[in-house]
Amino acid sequence: MVFLGFLLGAAAIAVGAGVVLDNTDSARLAVFDQDVPGLNNEWQVFLAGAGVAVVLVLGLMLTCTGAARRIRNRRDLRDLREEHQESLTTLEMEKRRLERELARVRQGPGRRNAQPQPQPAPASPPVQGVRVAGGRSRIPATSPFFERGE
Repeated sequence: MVFLGFLLGAAAIAVGAGVVLDNTDSARLAVFDQDVPGLNNEWQVFLAGAGVAVVLVLGLMLTCTGAARRIRNRRDLRDLREEHQESLTTLEMEKRRLERELARVRQGPGRRNAQPQPQPAPASPPVQGVRVAGGRSRIPATSPFFERGE
């Protein structure tokens, strides 16, 4: 789009310059030493100049629009890259934190550097089940992971 705008702008400038430089008579229109047929009156010459001006404005508008779109696309891509990098960094930090937490849970509170030794199972009180529909009891799941106070 930018190229098309430059092309139209250059064509309009070239035609306008040719009209101005080659016209010595008030109602004669010549472009690059060639007479333009059908343009014999001053108003016809004026309309031809207005047409050249419209083409120039369209060319400049296309150029500005294309440049603005390119700038906006580059800015959006840069923002997306930064956002992607931030999310990757956040995910990596979360992964490391979860790996440390998993290692801590797997190690247990008293087994950090010592060899595992069998311990007698303590006598635990009976687990109260939760009554569900149908009269069956369901034992709630417990885990040190879910009992943390964070």
